[in-house]
Amino acid sequence: MEPSAAHPDHGIIDFEGLPNTRDLGGMPAADDRRIKPRCLLRSGLLAPATAADLARLRDEYRLGLDIDLRTDVECSERPDPIDELPGVRFVHLPVFQEYGSGVSRSDEDMDRVRAQMRRGEVEPAQLMITLYPYLVIDDLGVAAYRSFFQEILKLEEGAVLWHCTAGKDRCGMASVLMEVALGVPWEVVKADYMATNRFYGIDLATCDPMDYLNGVDPRYLAAAVDAIEGAYGSVEEYLSRALGVDRAARDELRARYLV
Repeated sequence: MEPSAAHPDHGIIDFEGLPNTRDLGGMPAADDRRIKPRCLLRSGLLAPATAADLARLRDEYRLGLDIDLRTDVECSERPDPIDELPGVRFVHLPVFQEYGSGVSRSDEDMDRVRAQMRRGEVEPAQLMITLYPYLVIDDLGVAAYRSFFQEILKLEEGAVLWHCTAGKDRCGMASVLMEVALGVPWEVVKADYMATNRFYGIDLATCDPMDYLNGVDPRYLAAAVDAIEGAYGSVEEYLSRALGVDRAARDELRARYLV
């Protein structure tokens, strides 16, 4: 089955102010099962959510947990609308804190990378290829993704939503790791990762260099996977040894989120 047929429209939710919020529900997974709908959501920035969007998260998706993977600076610049989501548990798990041009979307970082690009000091794709291993191998990133799974396993009811700013790099890797833990075929995992370009209207072959930073490239994901395999042998071993998502944890996740 083609990845696009396996998860039609990549689970996009037609929110008014959230262009890259998607439901993992419907993805094929382990043992010929599929991920339950309205349980596992990936997203970008939540600050632009309209009142109608927030009402849908509360009432239609019964949101119970909001995991923010951004830096402290990003959170302070564009905070999540926590007060408008009563009853939702908010958890901040920064994948990194210091400067990370192209991944961090703080105003300062983006101004810096634009200036570097104008001066010809950085090439967008290579910048991201260099940064992606840092997301998954650095101590803070490992701690964030380990806690990501711990917090989800603690959730007793309702959906979980995880996000960064664009919903593609830190959120993208969290989604990859969750999908692997649930036994989603790798081609479908990669298709879900690449779908960000569709929802932001980015064509890597023709886009402006700065817009390249707003999309994803298969080389970014490959760089992260290469780093994981170099350190742990496989993504599955990384889940188990680095993140504590062992067989028992994977079985629990699958019992909870697969049908």
